[in-house]
Amino acid sequence: MRTAKHRREFCKEGSAAALRLLFLPVLPGVCQPDVAEMESMEAKITGVVGKVISVKGTCAIHRVGDEMKITEHGVQGNVCIHALYSMLPAAFAMLYGARFPWLQNPDIKTHACPDAANPVVFELTRIRE
Repeated sequence: MRTAKHRREFCKEGSAAALRLLFLPVLPGVCQPDVAEMESMEAKITGVVGKVISVKGTCAIHRVGDEMKITEHGVQGNVCIHALYSMLPAAFAMLYGARFPWLQNPDIKTHACPDAANPVVFELTRIRE
């Protein structure tokens, strides 16, 4: 029977293989994280916390400061289904170690819910052991 550890290893191996294909050949000093960043990334990722950082308009579900947590085992906390479905791809990518090259901090990403008339903005933060 496959476990969460097996899924994590599979995702890491698949992501690493795909990135090697995309960035061959690697130029010296390009796409290479610094030593401090590499050391911080060695800690195991245990989840992603989503915190509401702004609400514009009217939202019946969320208030600034609300938090929820996404792990390999499910979602803890209250989140509307529309915001959850839109943020799951990014949250799972973060959960399995993906890097978004445009982020200043690879462990923190903002995400807006799909309601353009009443946007709620979440801050997604990786949780490491």
